[in-house]
Amino acid sequence: MAPADLRRLLERVQAGDVDVEAAIQALADLPFRDLGYAKIDHHRQLRTGIPEVVFGAGKTPAETVGALQELHARSGLALATRVSEETAALATKKLPEVRHNDRARTLVLGTLPPTRARVGVLTGGTSDAPVAEEAAVTLEVLGCEVLRLPDVGVAGLHRLTSQRSTMETCDALIVIAGMEAALASATAGLTTKPIVAVPTSVGYGASFGGLAALLGMLTSCAPGVTVVNIDNGFGAACAIARISLANDD
Repeated sequence: MAPADLRRLLERVQAGDVDVEAAIQALADLPFRDLGYAKIDHHRQLRTGIPEVVFGAGKTPAETVGALQELHARSGLALATRVSEETAALATKKLPEVRHNDRARTLVLGTLPPTRARVGVLTGGTSDAPVAEEAAVTLEVLGCEVLRLPDVGVAGLHRLTSQRSTMETCDALIVIAGMEAALASATAGLTTKPIVAVPTSVGYGASFGGLAALLGMLTSCAPGVTVVNIDNGFGAACAIARISLANDD
């Protein structure tokens, strides 16, 4: 349940438009509903500003779709990440209105108009696109406006510098790169905007599955770069949304 939904319910009780018993029924599944295989946290958005999101990896298709349906039924909005093709096939069969982003491996039910930050999502190369799309979809679900700036890696630095004026129109930037991940430092040296950097597992043998990119971003010579875990586009988006929510307050 979103804070705005709870506020409206309480205001309607106060105004006499909703009786106490009806309000109790509306709040019956707080703080969570037990589905047997999962306890869906309907209270999370009230506590943190960000609703529970279904992590599809390791779940059966039926478990992921069931959790997605439960979240959507209560709040009108639901997101599942890291979903398999089998899960996506079941979801699109059972839920015609679901939106499946194959590259991001996400499923979304419901919509939320942009009310928070305008966020630029930069990638070093096209191979980083799956992580970038996970971040972009998550941002959109959380009410941020997303500006995609793909394939601006430092192997052709002019591609990045050509986007400098565009980056300044954003409130924050997510910078996603594999290999040696120099894009985070280069970007931070060109803009005033807050940067959350995401190392990806893209690269040859010595990249060690993204460890080289992670260490490169952590040891950036450009100050103020915040770094999340390897391939964690979702986490980067949530960090930006939290900052945006704090600024709204």
